[in-house]
Amino acid sequence: MSTHNLQLTPDGKLQHLLDTEGLSRSLIEHILDQSESFIDLNTASIKKVPLLQGKTVANLFFETSTRTRTTFELAAKRLSADVLNVNIATSATSKGETLLDTIKNIEAMHSDMFVVRHADSGAVNFLAQHVAPHVSVINAGDGRHAHPTQALLDLFTIRRHKTDFKKLRIAIVGDILHSRVARSQIHALKTMATAEIRVIAPRTLLPTSIAQWGVSVFHDLQQGLRDVDVIIMLRLQKERMQSGLLPSEHEFYHSYGLTPERLRLAKPDAIVMHPGPANRGVEIASSVADGPQSVILEQVTNGIAVRMAVMAMTLQNRQQTASAKT
Repeated sequence: MSTHNLQLTPDGKLQHLLDTEGLSRSLIEHILDQSESFIDLNTASIKKVPLLQGKTVANLFFETSTRTRTTFELAAKRLSADVLNVNIATSATSKGETLLDTIKNIEAMHSDMFVVRHADSGAVNFLAQHVAPHVSVINAGDGRHAHPTQALLDLFTIRRHKTDFKKLRIAIVGDILHSRVARSQIHALKTMATAEIRVIAPRTLLPTSIAQWGVSVFHDLQQGLRDVDVIIMLRLQKERMQSGLLPSEHEFYHSYGLTPERLRLAKPDAIVMHPGPANRGVEIASSVADGPQSVILEQVTNGIAVRMAVMAMTLQNRQQTASAKT
């Protein structure tokens, strides 16, 4: 079954979120509109709505991630769901139980949604094919494959500052090779008909198939940043690197670090983004990360609203479809 079909109900509604590839522009815009309806809840005196009251969301993070797991947990709680954080380090999987058996056991506890991060590309798609008809699966990052909620919250943040993607020139800088975020961002930005998507990186941090991605490729940071509207810096994923891809972090910062001087090559109102965690002095200077053009912390805040929208939409659609069949 394709990712595209697996994500959608027979009538085209979102029932799992596994990748941004295969989502239509109208569906992405609907997710962003739904996210907008949740954004004011961040500052409300009572930060809860009852949309998922009585439902159980299980966070299964086979890779560590404080920020992503925390924002998913907060999003679920603000939708009034019960949240189960499974300690993978002491789970049955670490004792030899298969991934599918682990999921089936937690499903038997009457869970309604799995939020899954896994080191293997495709693991989340595999689970989505085997869960019960009423259960939704959200990909919180799998291998090098996809990180769709990060891409959607990035789009949401961009849309709040720049209204028309068709007029935007967006640069993604750094470790493209290992980045599931970049892959999901590029799929989503192309779907939104972004005027130009640039990737800027040394040849060793670009996939060999980059020419087929429909992006402009730059190896020189200064050239790539000229007149862009949005700069998305990526973390160097050293845990996924083989030796020899980089001479040193110092050399990378010298050639590809975003400094105030380089930022001035972009448009004066350009915004600076980073999916985090940001390595200051490696990918980005502190004065830029904390500067007036940075929206890095705004991305974190927006991530809660976007994840609330995705969780509410997928679970409601999934359970409506399951009920219609009974």
